[in-house]
Amino acid sequence: MRKLLLTALLSLGGLALNTAMANNLVAGQHYAVLANPVTTSQADKIEVVELFWYGCPHCYQLEPTISSWKKELPEDVNFVKIPAMFGGIWNLHGQLYYSLQALKVDDSVHDAVFEALHERNRRLASLPEITAFVGGLGIDKDAFEKAWNSFGVKSQLEKAKKLAIAYQVSGVPALVVNGKYRFDIGMAGGLRETAQVADLLIEKERGAR
Repeated sequence: MRKLLLTALLSLGGLALNTAMANNLVAGQHYAVLANPVTTSQADKIEVVELFWYGCPHCYQLEPTISSWKKELPEDVNFVKIPAMFGGIWNLHGQLYYSLQALKVDDSVHDAVFEALHERNRRLASLPEITAFVGGLGIDKDAFEKAWNSFGVKSQLEKAKKLAIAYQVSGVPALVVNGKYRFDIGMAGGLRETAQVADLLIEKERGAR
């Protein structure tokens, strides 16, 4: 009984927090409005884009929140993850992300990349090191290198670079809702609040349709 009561109180607390945040969500403070909206990949859905870098500590901290949150998204929301590429190792890790995506690996592989960088002091700063690492995860090295050098992956990289410019992103993690609203952990007020701001902006877009 006490457990049920606690669960109910926590649910009510979360609802109150969402309501309070909705009433106080301010453009320019909690999120930025893009002067030039970016076309989304699926016109019939509300798109949420997360720009990240495997080597970013804040991206690593946000990952569990995003992973749980995206599993509960309704069918009219499309979540897209995009690696930010500001040159050097950022670009290398972006190519790693899209190569893994081309091989249709599950989320546990991406988790392993984060953990290698943040928990095991691996840099993954060259193709040989990356290939050896993914091979250790049970991924066929030849298939990985084929994906790495593929036209599809290179096209994704160029598209991602253009989108980051269009979103006017200068740091990560950053989220963009429906090509119109951009915000980060600092603007949202914390890790938990980041998902809440995304939910509220999704509702804003849903209500505008």
